[in-house]
Amino acid sequence: MIFRRAAMREFASTAAAIFVALFFILVTVILVRLLSQAAGGRLPADAVLALIGFSTLNHLPVTLALSVFVAVLLSLSRSYRDSEMVVWFSSGLSLTAWLRPVLAFVMPIVAVIAALSLFLSPWAQGKALEYRKRLETRDEVSRVAPGVFRESVSAQRVFFVESVDREAGKVRNVFINSSKDGRQDLTVAAEGLVESASNGDRFVVLFNGHRYEGEPGSAEYRVMAFERYAVRIEPKEIGVIEFTPRTLTTLNLFLLPSNANKAELAWRFGIPLATLLLALLAIPLSFVNPRAGRANSLIFAVLAFAVYFNLLGVSQAWIAKGKLDVLAGMVSVHGGMFLLLVLLFGWRMLPDLRRFKR
Repeated sequence: MIFRRAAMREFASTAAAIFVALFFILVTVILVRLLSQAAGGRLPADAVLALIGFSTLNHLPVTLALSVFVAVLLSLSRSYRDSEMVVWFSSGLSLTAWLRPVLAFVMPIVAVIAALSLFLSPWAQGKALEYRKRLETRDEVSRVAPGVFRESVSAQRVFFVESVDREAGKVRNVFINSSKDGRQDLTVAAEGLVESASNGDRFVVLFNGHRYEGEPGSAEYRVMAFERYAVRIEPKEIGVIEFTPRTLTTLNLFLLPSNANKAELAWRFGIPLATLLLALLAIPLSFVNPRAGRANSLIFAVLAFAVYFNLLGVSQAWIAKGKLDVLAGMVSVHGGMFLLLVLLFGWRMLPDLRRFKR
């Protein structure tokens, strides 16, 4: 009993350390991707933090699954290297006796992963889709940032402001280049601001500037100087949000049993089931030679995890295309992994069975 409690503590501490490392890597990768979009003008800078949260919730089940698998594998591998397994087997306990402490550690985490996969991850993806849709409806003025050239959504205008006076609500040294129907308009102004009319309309008002209109390559250009120039900001409407199977709730997937929805159900239920099987698979895979390197088992574990989840992805794609039934797809992948689990347990316990016969 004391030995099992010590094993549970080691499982928990190792899993926590691995999860923190993987979570930091995950957030870093998502941050780099979103910052590249923000630098290219495809995403507002103030939207990066919210999208990091949504993306992190979406990838959290797979991160937890990998953390649990590697934690059980490394903990048992350390027991082999430190000859603690010799004491375990000398006490008359077989390798299957590890099933109980491993299951006691894994089952609460599997329940959390199931809740994340079935409920929280679809919610996060749906909210991320709605949030991106709202960002697309922002007017072009709200996308302007000081010292950065910004392109409009329609790719017909380029904006630039040198500085922003937030207390006065004004911008300095405005540059606007727009093109439409082969004509090019260039507007420069010393300063500008945004005004709202009594009826709710919003206008961009420029002061003390010049406007140049003409066709590129032609000498016929019209030059105008103005003290005040106002342009109405056209409001944008939120279009219809097209939800995908990944953003639908689990209940809606059951109520709308299309091939794509069945494939999504197979993926959502497959993640917690794969976590359980991988944790049990770590027991026979944890055997190491004390004289061998410590990284061998970890490399094989990552390879097994990648193969397992790639097979889940392949079965999901086949189910979505109608090439495979949802039940056959889940049984083929998870059943094959369960068969491998039984074979590995039998192979590791074969020397014990031979000694028992003698």
